[in-house]
Amino acid sequence: MNIHLQHQVNQWLQQDPDPSTQAQLQTLLDNQDETALTTMFSGRLSFGTAGLRGIVGPGPMAMNRLVVRQTTAGLGAYLISQISYAATRGVIIGYDGRHDSYVFAHDAASVLTAMGITVRLTTQVAATPLVAFGVKHFNAAAGIVITASHNPPQYNGYKVYWENGAQIIPPHDSGIAARITQAATQAIPFMELSAAKAQDKLIWLKDDFYQTYRQGVHSASELQQHADPKGVSLAYTAMHGVGANMAEAVLHDAGFKQVYSVAAQREPDGDFPTVNFPNPEEKGAMDLVIAEAKKHQTMLACANDPDADRFAVAVRTAGNNYKMLTGDQVGVLLGEYLLTHAPAHQRLVGTTIVSSSLLSKVAQSLHASCYTTLTGFKWLMNIGINKCEADNQFLFAYEEALGYTVGSMVWDKDGLSALVAFAQLCAELTEKGQTVWDKLEQIYRQHGFHLNAQVSIALKPDTPNIGEHLRQYPPTTIADYAVLSCDDLSQSLRTFANGATAVIDLPKSDVLIYCLENGARVIVRPSGTEPKIKCYYEVVETMNVTDTWESAQQRAEQAMTLFISAHQASLPN
Repeated sequence: MNIHLQHQVNQWLQQDPDPSTQAQLQTLLDNQDETALTTMFSGRLSFGTAGLRGIVGPGPMAMNRLVVRQTTAGLGAYLISQISYAATRGVIIGYDGRHDSYVFAHDAASVLTAMGITVRLTTQVAATPLVAFGVKHFNAAAGIVITASHNPPQYNGYKVYWENGAQIIPPHDSGIAARITQAATQAIPFMELSAAKAQDKLIWLKDDFYQTYRQGVHSASELQQHADPKGVSLAYTAMHGVGANMAEAVLHDAGFKQVYSVAAQREPDGDFPTVNFPNPEEKGAMDLVIAEAKKHQTMLACANDPDADRFAVAVRTAGNNYKMLTGDQVGVLLGEYLLTHAPAHQRLVGTTIVSSSLLSKVAQSLHASCYTTLTGFKWLMNIGINKCEADNQFLFAYEEALGYTVGSMVWDKDGLSALVAFAQLCAELTEKGQTVWDKLEQIYRQHGFHLNAQVSIALKPDTPNIGEHLRQYPPTTIADYAVLSCDDLSQSLRTFANGATAVIDLPKSDVLIYCLENGARVIVRPSGTEPKIKCYYEVVETMNVTDTWESAQQRAEQAMTLFISAHQASLPN
């Protein structure tokens, strides 16, 4: 076996605190399985703006106890170097219901307390939004959540919040990564939690912390009930995650008593036995909650993902079936509802470049301001914080992947407060004798029927660089739509059809956005490392007086099919 590789493995084995991963590595070493070991030690699990996420297993390319300890030592060193009084302000740590999350969270706490940093550690599983809330509530230097959100069972992750309560963005991601690389070459400090508690370095977050978040939701100005909640009934699933207790509690506090939880998916279970993929967007994931909704004939079938930061909903139709709303539809419904009740000084809403443009049009019609960011709540929240002014406070933000933030109690997506807000929206509609579908149609009639689609195209190894080609030969039309402007985020530049240009206030990214006539839009995200390209499409159809929802949708779907087909055919192959 390669001597350098053998040395790497032996060094890792000496530091690995986990008998299970130790045994796996030792077996591979004993069997001289150089191929498997080379893969495991080919680098290090990358730390980025989302922190860490990967399959649980041995070695530096996987999620395991040693990787968590090294990561935490790097994070701790960076916090001390960057934030005043980081040690006393401390770090809040929470974790989800996955098999390794408890021990990973406790390991992280032991490393930080050994470094002299106060840790607030939840005594039980916690929804991700509670940790984001806790960073602000305790004025902590940072927050850590051990979670892989809605990834398959074999995954786990390590998510970091900065002192402002939002996810980290550059330059902190690379700054922390550099400290992790350094920490991985040194002995990792470690203190047993009993000793940390005795030295007042560990504070256990018990039920009163969970109740503080619960009370925060109940008293949030954005979530004050405007209609009688008795008319709303819903089925709910936590999808084998950590959301059920808090979801049921905040709904009960808001007056929603007809709530039926899916028993088979209510408790945390890291195996996720009843779903192939614990993501509400995946086919079949909502089957059990829709069955529960049909059983009780509820208005809604609602879901949180396993760490309860996302919210999904299916709504009963006129034919007593249930149809999923898209993230864009939920986003525009919540945005419109919240804006109609918001005070004059709180009318700032946000969305991302790949989400529907409809929220910005609704905001404009309601004399509100809407900002647009790169994909991800790290951008939505950090930019939202920076845009807040005394007379223009943050109200709401969303992205199409089922993420929503209502108010500023949590500077991240929060599936629990979104659940309450949507139920309240439905209560108001019910009181007016309307359905969710009626409201959506009303919005579409005012602003156009917006249809969005996403396509990921696998390209051949010899396909030319798509981004380079599009920049070299900028299209003047796409699928018979004239190009009105093109945003090249790699250059922070908008170019109009007449050749005029304008600077774009967005971080640089390898993204091209084409705004076309008739409100159509296509966003191209070419990959510089993989033979694939992601395209996001939007078509807008004006709803005439004679149009029904069905006729407008059919026309939009036909336009979308032609749009996607023509655009993909125009790309080099």
